[in-house]
Amino acid sequence: MAEQSLVDHLVAAVEHWPGRPAWTFVGADGTERTLTFSAVGDQTSSLAQALRERGVGAGDRVAVMLDNQPEFPLVWLALMRLGAAMVPLNVRYRSADAGHVVADAGARLAVTSPSYAGLLEPLLEVVDVADLVPTGTWEQGAVDPGAPVNVQYTSGTTGHPKGCVLTHRYWTTLGTSMVEEFPHLVADDVMLTAQPFFYLDPQWNVVSALLSGAHLVALDGFHPSTFWSQVRAHDVTYFYCLAAMPTLLLKMPADDLDRAHRVRAVQCSAIPPALHADLEARWGVPWFEAFGMTETGADIRVSPDDHDELVGSGCLGRPAAHREVRIDDDGQMWLRGPGMMTGYLGQPDPFVDGWFPTGDLARLDDQGRVYLAGRLKDMIRRSGENIAAREVEDVLLTHPAVRLAAVVGVPDEIRGEEVKAYVVAPGTTSDDLTAWAAARLASFKVPSVWEFRDDLPLTASHRVEKAALREGRA
Repeated sequence: MAEQSLVDHLVAAVEHWPGRPAWTFVGADGTERTLTFSAVGDQTSSLAQALRERGVGAGDRVAVMLDNQPEFPLVWLALMRLGAAMVPLNVRYRSADAGHVVADAGARLAVTSPSYAGLLEPLLEVVDVADLVPTGTWEQGAVDPGAPVNVQYTSGTTGHPKGCVLTHRYWTTLGTSMVEEFPHLVADDVMLTAQPFFYLDPQWNVVSALLSGAHLVALDGFHPSTFWSQVRAHDVTYFYCLAAMPTLLLKMPADDLDRAHRVRAVQCSAIPPALHADLEARWGVPWFEAFGMTETGADIRVSPDDHDELVGSGCLGRPAAHREVRIDDDGQMWLRGPGMMTGYLGQPDPFVDGWFPTGDLARLDDQGRVYLAGRLKDMIRRSGENIAAREVEDVLLTHPAVRLAAVVGVPDEIRGEEVKAYVVAPGTTSDDLTAWAAARLASFKVPSVWEFRDDLPLTASHRVEKAALREGRA
């Protein structure tokens, strides 16, 4: 059978599940908008025709700056129908970072709302998504599965963000793995996402729902105090989260309804090992570690076969069926296989003989399971000792008062670097936390510099924005 594009999968979803709910978007005020698969098909056709009438065609790149609303994925799918690619814009961008992305991507125009039009109008042609009303009738042409559908910009932790060129093949590989491998999504599943749509995770949720027939519930954002009530209200069976999310959820007051839900599995990246068992005990559902990157898709995951043995171990699991892993002599993890980005837009090819360098330090056990040992650029060198910032952060997060923690290296004339911890920990002191860490870590890993904050800057993916802390921008 010929390779299918995401447009082929959209058409198939409309044929198989026309009246089933495809997406439900929950607004900040609690209002909900639900679209069936048939409505998704009709509205993406209409938007594609309206965009065509504005001159958008195959190979074009279109910036999209919208909140979490149905129009975001509708425009994305409409662009795919045209053979064009979306350039998602972070809604927290301002003139400099938005200007860099739209210029670097060579965006033809921007689809947005009145909230962001003023920011974008000096940069390029802007169209209000509400004005995308066609005069003609859409006819679908052939779509190349190898054509780009995203230029997805990385967070730019070093230098300017770079645009990852993601094709239909990238997304179909990722979505197929979510159906054919764990978590084995099916049409009876209800998925939930709480992250902004300019970020990768809600997008792969959309793709996985298209391929499986699952119903996707999208919240306006991540709100720890109401997250589980939304899970219960929508009969959610599966969700993915990452970074600070599990810690923030666990810090919420316990509720008699904590186990009154239908969730069968949670996948999460960077589950704090010391909190893993507590997460499962509180909500009565298994949490499975998973690893992926914007550049490479879904790569490594824990499955039910390994789950019980690996709770609290920090293990990432085994490579997905389409992915190979190797560790080089310096301890860096490399990935290879189909369905990765084709490269960074306008940048040198980062692949070496098909292998992509992740920037993560890792090791393999005798069963081929992967364990992270830190980031190449997130290691602290103190008096000749290498310290993984995440290891120290994980220990600090086990303290009952600590809500957020970020550990960085700071220059020191004698030791080269010292360990500094930024913490959100109401009601405690540096002496308390020093004693806590000293009881659980080698002495050279214990922070000697502490800075208490009311909050820490977070990226769109709810990771602490360490670059802003290091550079004094937050």
